[in-house]
Amino acid sequence: MTTVGLTGFGRYLPEPTITGEEIAEKSDIPEAVVVEKMGVRRKHVCPPDEDHVTDMAVRAAADALEMADLEPTAVDLVLYHGSEYKDYVVWSAAADITDRLGAENAFATESHTLCAGAPIAMRQATAQLQVDHVDTALLVAASREESLIDYSNERASFMFNFGSGASAMVLESDPGPRARATVHESHAVTDGSFAHDVVMPAGGSLEPPSQETVAAGQHTLDVPDPDGMKERLAPVSLPNYLEVADTALERSGFDRGDLDFVAVTHMKRSFHELLFEELGLDPDTQGVYLDTYGHVQSADQILATGDAVEEGSLADGDVVCFLAAGTGYTWSATVLTWRE
Repeated sequence: MTTVGLTGFGRYLPEPTITGEEIAEKSDIPEAVVVEKMGVRRKHVCPPDEDHVTDMAVRAAADALEMADLEPTAVDLVLYHGSEYKDYVVWSAAADITDRLGAENAFATESHTLCAGAPIAMRQATAQLQVDHVDTALLVAASREESLIDYSNERASFMFNFGSGASAMVLESDPGPRARATVHESHAVTDGSFAHDVVMPAGGSLEPPSQETVAAGQHTLDVPDPDGMKERLAPVSLPNYLEVADTALERSGFDRGDLDFVAVTHMKRSFHELLFEELGLDPDTQGVYLDTYGHVQSADQILATGDAVEEGSLADGDVVCFLAAGTGYTWSATVLTWRE
């Protein structure tokens, strides 16, 4: 079987930031709740007319290719797995990113699993590298869904952590010693009963955009029944996180006892600590809590990994799990062995 390796990664964050104190002022939620409970000390946000998802993805991709010591022309596949809130609707961000990078030998495609996207995109690209005529894949993601948040809408408060930024990964078949990590197996589960719990009420075919929908403020993300969603999500979220992690580990020939580091979606601090406790890990040394980034959709895993590399938290041979969940609701995991 072809070995797939992660040979490069990149991150991009827009310069402007908003602090937990400013979010508290906008939302009329106590600062202590925003900072300690929601876990947002600071997050990056995009200016209204700058840093669209393609702009951010191109910047992250350039850094990933540089780390992998590859020219864009060496890429066979560009896979965009970021936010569907893109420069235009019904449009291929992947094609634009491919053109702007100069990846003229690559074909472009997209994969949308919302915030569960990174492990699943790795799963898809790894399968193609193993069985298709593809040797080098560039995975790019970006999000500026913070622009879709109305801080006066208390129903949407669990999304007040949304931040902006981008990530990129280069995966190669049989890269040998150039690999920074070996990519192993994955798993994902979906509970579609949550499909209508987080929506932007207008803008789609059910409620096309109009002067009336704009005037009614229907173009921001909303949670129609927040109490109902919390009641149904609470008993299944932790078990599903653990199921996808355990299954991905088992398929990869490991178990929880082998885990050294988990790069996980940003979530409220108490649940983050509970998840690490269940996995038998120390959240301070075997993970990164993204309280200076917030939740940047499917870029979270590379944001955490980048911090871990800078802090020297990853060693050669460490077993790493990219773990994620996204509204809809899907939970996903992909396991790697660090090789740096």
